Amino acid sequence: MSLKKTDMVKNLAKKLDGKMKSAGIPQRFAQGSSEVGAKRELRAGNTANKLVPVACRLPADLVNQLRDRAVGHEGGINALVARVLAEWLASSKGS
Repeated sequence: MSLKKTDMVKNLAKKLDGKMKSAGIPQRFAQGSSEVGAKRELRAGNTANKLVPVACRLPADLVNQLRDRAVGHEGGINALVARVLAEWLASSKGS
């Protein structure tokens, strides 16, 4: 004898209910809930060194020279450009 549609839906509901009961507690409610506060504190500490993206157009040969020098630089191209700009601004202050 085949099942009626309502009986099939009841069986599926029981199956789903069983899966939900055996699933366990999500991390956002259990031990992992304390990590949210730690992430917030970490973000608050990084505001002092906030990096701002700057877009500019440079000649291709200058960009290639920057890339070549950035390979050997410890902070990459971002740190290299920041250092060079800081030196240039410091030297041009007196002018």
